[in-house]
Amino acid sequence: MQFTIHPDIFSHVPGFHLGILALHNINNTNTSSELSDLLTTEEHRIRSDLDLETYREHPNLAAMQNIHRTFGNNPNKYPPSIQALIKRILKGGSLPRINPLVDSYNVISLKYRVCVGAEDLEHCAGNVFLAPADGSEHFVPLGETVEDPPKSGEWVYKDDTGVICRKLNWREGDRTKITPETKHAVVVIEAIPPFSRENLEHALAEQVELIHTYCSSEVTTHVLDLDHTNCEL
Repeated sequence: MQFTIHPDIFSHVPGFHLGILALHNINNTNTSSELSDLLTTEEHRIRSDLDLETYREHPNLAAMQNIHRTFGNNPNKYPPSIQALIKRILKGGSLPRINPLVDSYNVISLKYRVCVGAEDLEHCAGNVFLAPADGSEHFVPLGETVEDPPKSGEWVYKDDTGVICRKLNWREGDRTKITPETKHAVVVIEAIPPFSRENLEHALAEQVELIHTYCSSEVTTHVLDLDHTNCEL
């Protein structure tokens, strides 16, 4: 199975880098108070560093909002995942503890203020792409049962069956969600300038450490960019 980024993405964001972790033989069933505590620490840091009035001005969030507008999305109506997480925390909420893999990538997402997501590879069909949608793809949002297909030109993650994440990093699909039964998965960390390749390398290293510690998984790391647009999962 291959992961490929469509060249149109780089024509709009030449400095875009995508960190990819291919995970195999995952143990995603354990609960850990330590991992929960790490999430709590990052939630506290968000409340300390940011506020509801100005959090969208954080450089990483501002850059992501601009990217969303590039493909015609309103990022305040359909926010990037990290923007939604931060808003939830600043409004007094906390993140649900879901399973070790999801909790671990939420730690990294909050710590670095970037979008991180994952898909169950056993429920992906054929190859995986980050590409503009043609508007005909199937998509059922996480936790729902009704189709909500993308618009033509919208940036999506998709496979040979349909979309697995809409509007770049807005909404995960239900079909490929991470569950305690997940054994093989792909994790992606999006690096949009000013978040640099060096920043991404640090985030990937920390993500790998968390996965090894709490998911006992085999991990292979890739970084895709303008010169390296695909990898094997």
